[in-house]
Amino acid sequence: MSEDIKFEKAMQRLQEIVDKLENGKLDIEDSLKFYEEGIKLTNLCNEKLEKVENKITQLQEENKQATEE
Repeated sequence: MSEDIKFEKAMQRLQEIVDKLENGKLDIEDSLKFYEEGIKLTNLCNEKLEKVENKITQLQEENKQATEE
């Protein structure tokens, strides 16, 4: 899984995977393949969200320090 994939694209792909899995028409091998891809995409999205949250926290701290000075 590429780290270069944008969050929105990863979420879109996750939705496609969920739709396929919920459809119930996949064989067990394909279901497992899609499930594994979904786990990787979920982890990637979580990492990206964590980075954004950390950046927001950092910016808030910098702003707070700047206004206190």
